[in-house]
Amino acid sequence: MSETHLTQLGADARPAASPEEAVLETVPFTRGDGPPAIVRFTCPEFTSLCPVTGQPDFAHIVIDYAPDARLVESKSLKLFLTSFRNHGAFHEDCTVGIARRVVEATRPLWLRIGGFWYPRGGIPIDVFWQTGAPPEGAFLPEMGVPPYRGRG
Repeated sequence: MSETHLTQLGADARPAASPEEAVLETVPFTRGDGPPAIVRFTCPEFTSLCPVTGQPDFAHIVIDYAPDARLVESKSLKLFLTSFRNHGAFHEDCTVGIARRVVEATRPLWLRIGGFWYPRGGIPIDVFWQTGAPPEGAFLPEMGVPPYRGRG
């Protein structure tokens, strides 16, 4: 099936100037029978800017979701995440904002996000958010990011 509405996949696309301007595109998904699938995206080199100092902040972002009828198209997600590089926001706002945009675009059965932020000022901040209880019967892997101890 051709997805003619996609504007970024297969095209020379650049990240938007801000997350608000970024476009998250979706493609159809057929769930089928049985427990829902869990789709995972990881972004181990996420960056944004501190809204106070303008210094870069770094995180390892893990997004797990159970799609219903739409999947987020991965190139558009990469471009969306990259649009945060010049965006000033606190860790909590970035993490929850990413999740809410994916939920808005895909209307999944369920979504959770973990934002594992590297320390600034000696304190790492980890941010978690989910839409509700996970779907019954779904395989939910551990997020796979250890508590901060050099994370390497």
